[in-house]
Amino acid sequence: MAATTFSVLWGFISRYAPGTTLESNPLLAKLVPYAGAYYRDFVAPTKAFRAATETESAALADLAAELKALPAEADAEAFQTLVFEIGKRHGFTELREWFKALYEVLLGQPQGPRMGSFIALYGRDNSVALIEKALRGELLAA
Repeated sequence: MAATTFSVLWGFISRYAPGTTLESNPLLAKLVPYAGAYYRDFVAPTKAFRAATETESAALADLAAELKALPAEADAEAFQTLVFEIGKRHGFTELREWFKALYEVLLGQPQGPRMGSFIALYGRDNSVALIEKALRGELLAA
């Protein structure tokens, strides 16, 4: 497993279960590489990222800017509310289309997690970086 995959998984784990470390949970430390292998073998090959439309790009840029203004430790509800507000602000009359765009552009899949929970778990700064990579087209090559 690549070191970055390992660190991303541990980032999720430490946000979900604060205080969990390799040393305090050696069984979990042994299992994380298996999770990484599963992702590499079964999830990653199915990802299909797409470029954002002009409207989606504007909304994503707005989302990144607004996320930066929220405290890094904001809760999932605050992030979810912000995602909804951005979708409405940018004219997504069917918010389902906004969320589908987020999943396809940022995660490379047609559906996904509740975005507020994802942002809280992945981290505000990591989420902003992901949006910025998508806006630069860097996820398309992934």
